[in-house]
Amino acid sequence: MTDPGPTFWEMSEEEYLRTEPDSPVKREFFGGYVYPLHGPTLAQAGASAGHGEVIVSLTLALAPVARRQGCRLFSADMRVYATPPTGQRAYFYPDVVVTCEAITSEATSVREPCLIVEVLSAGTGFIDRTTKLLAYTSLPSLRTYLMVDPTRRLVRALERRAEGWTDRELSGTGEVALPCLSTTLTLDDIYAGVLDR
Repeated sequence: MTDPGPTFWEMSEEEYLRTEPDSPVKREFFGGYVYPLHGPTLAQAGASAGHGEVIVSLTLALAPVARRQGCRLFSADMRVYATPPTGQRAYFYPDVVVTCEAITSEATSVREPCLIVEVLSAGTGFIDRTTKLLAYTSLPSLRTYLMVDPTRRLVRALERRAEGWTDRELSGTGEVALPCLSTTLTLDDIYAGVLDR
């Protein structure tokens, strides 16, 4: 068996943006390096059933609300641009992102998300909790960042308040306020049809 090669490689931001539309695998960019989203080969690109079902549940719960508020919801295919406190530029593909900024139908990145959700997995959980957390919470527009465990009813919710970010864990039941959508999201909404079978 041959070595699949490195899981990241150096690339300029300009080259990343130019080559990403034609890449056979979805890639994220951070500080001059490109990372395949799920793995270095197409065979590693899949996600678990629970991961996909959580994204569907979130989309079904929030897309109609977002539209009523004049906002847009994207699942998995819209990049978020950020410049974390380190100053390194980043482009990430959250599992779910809501933005109320004015964008065209040709846009491939958003700069002003108000809600970001990452569904955790063994391959991405560490970066979701560290690098992405710092990058996302540096965005002035972001009000809520959720990290969702697809294997049990457990959500880590970071919420921007007047005094700064709060960080809490919801287990079993609970709800999170989503100020940009003027609504709340419950764990029942997140896990509908996923863990209740």
